[in-house]
Amino acid sequence: MSSEFTGQLFRSPLHERHVELGAKFAAFGGWEMPLEYAGGGVLREHAAVREAAGVFDVSHLGKARVRGAGAASFVNSCLTNDLSRIHPGQAQYTLCCDETGGVVDDLIAYLYGDDHVFLIPNAANTAEVVRRLAAAAPEGLTVTDEHRDFAVLAVQGPRSEAVLTRLGLPTGHGYMSFTEAFLGEAGMIVCRTGYTGEHGYELVVSAEDAVAVWDALIAEGVRPCGLGARDTLRTEMGYPLHGQDLSPEISPVQAGAGWAVGWSKPAFWGRDALLAEKAAGPRRRLRGLELVGKGVLRGHLPVYAGERAIGETTSGTFSPTKKVGIALALIDTAADLADGARVDVDVRGRRLEARLVKPPFVQPSVR
Repeated sequence: MSSEFTGQLFRSPLHERHVELGAKFAAFGGWEMPLEYAGGGVLREHAAVREAAGVFDVSHLGKARVRGAGAASFVNSCLTNDLSRIHPGQAQYTLCCDETGGVVDDLIAYLYGDDHVFLIPNAANTAEVVRRLAAAAPEGLTVTDEHRDFAVLAVQGPRSEAVLTRLGLPTGHGYMSFTEAFLGEAGMIVCRTGYTGEHGYELVVSAEDAVAVWDALIAEGVRPCGLGARDTLRTEMGYPLHGQDLSPEISPVQAGAGWAVGWSKPAFWGRDALLAEKAAGPRRRLRGLELVGKGVLRGHLPVYAGERAIGETTSGTFSPTKKVGIALALIDTAADLADGARVDVDVRGRRLEARLVKPPFVQPSVR
């Protein structure tokens, strides 16, 4: 939980719009956010994103900025991925690790230039990411927490491009790139990112302009979607959620996120520990599980090979697309099980048969 959370849940600039739409709310990272909406529900909202277009209010996500001469080089020396691989106007998935190689947070870095990097961490971890960067920043660099200054609207689905085009917003830029634009008087960043596996965009807009942008999207027929559908969508893709599939106790090597580590970089937080773990091989790895029969999987369920405990689920749900229970699980590498191997998951004392699969569970449509 973010250190700025003092018992009072923060609310999105769009909170009243969610109330009007009959949203069911849940606490998430110190924020009161919509879980699902009346007249929709998780299944319909999930289907809207897979088949048409949905919009998520993800304003709880953090926002931070690093500015000054050498800002990009400084961020590159702290976070795992290699910012030198991208150019201004591009974004990059990266990790903030501690000295043990554990994941403090996973986040998106927007590269404006050598002297300007904008970061979007997770809600609960924003204050800690900012604290670590500010403590390490050399003189002349500023690290600012802008968590509540902006709203973030994720427009996701195969019709998202058509929706933004009708609104006069740019859509032609490539995946993981961004541009600045206006919708009326509302300035925003339009980034080709998302957390659903579908073609989509994330709009970073000032808090005071959020309602106008939301209203414009809803007027175009985009279905409002809550965090419940966001979770089923991301789990179908095998995308990790910090605090469940990544954490200070779950390293990038264990989570299969080594692709987000610049292994040849001379410096980043946790480098020595991660290099050692990679060389030795992790004791466990994040794998996919798909139930053979009926059932629903959740996190923190024991996984067995015969009578031998070999791991635990980290995230689980019922896949609305495949109509089957799916999960991510940390499985002991010593079990030496190939994809397709059968295992059992203990669900409240009842063993359910599952097979190991390689995520994604559903073919992504990102382009």
